[in-house]
Amino acid sequence: MRITARRGLMILAFLAACGWPGASCADPVSFSVALSGAEEIPPVQTAGSGVADLTYDPATRTVTWTITCNGLSGTATMVHLHGPASRGEKGGVQLWLSKQGSVVEGRVAGQATLTPEQAEQFTAGRWYVNVHTQANPGGEIRGQVMLPAR
Repeated sequence: MRITARRGLMILAFLAACGWPGASCADPVSFSVALSGAEEIPPVQTAGSGVADLTYDPATRTVTWTITCNGLSGTATMVHLHGPASRGEKGGVQLWLSKQGSVVEGRVAGQATLTPEQAEQFTAGRWYVNVHTQANPGGEIRGQVMLPAR
C-alpha cells in the first residue's frame, strides 16, 4: 500500500512538472475578441470595428471587460454578451455590458460573476459580444468569445 501511495505522488509530481493543464486551470486568463460587422447574422456592411478585452477567473467565475469601438454608424445603444450560440448562430442576451437604458459613451468597462451554467457556456465558446446601434438594432459588430488554448 505504501508503494502505491508513493507511486501516485510521483506521478502527480511528474505531471505538475511537465505542465499538466490541470495544474493551472484556476489562473485568470486575459484575451481579446475582435468585433466586426462580418460576424453579425446576417453580416452588416459597416466601417465599425472594435475590441473586447476580457479577463475570466474560473476560480470565482468572474468576467471583467473593457470594450472599445470606432467607426460605428452612430452611438452604440447597447452592448451585451449573447448566447448560447456558436459562430454563425444567434443567442439571447445573457449579460448587459453597458448600463441598461443609457447611451454608450466611449469605452464600456465592468465586471460580473457568472452562474455555473453561464460559466460553462462562456468557457465553451458559446457566447459572443454584440454592439448595437440605432441603425443596426440587432447588432452592428460582433465577436465570438473564445478563451485561448492553454
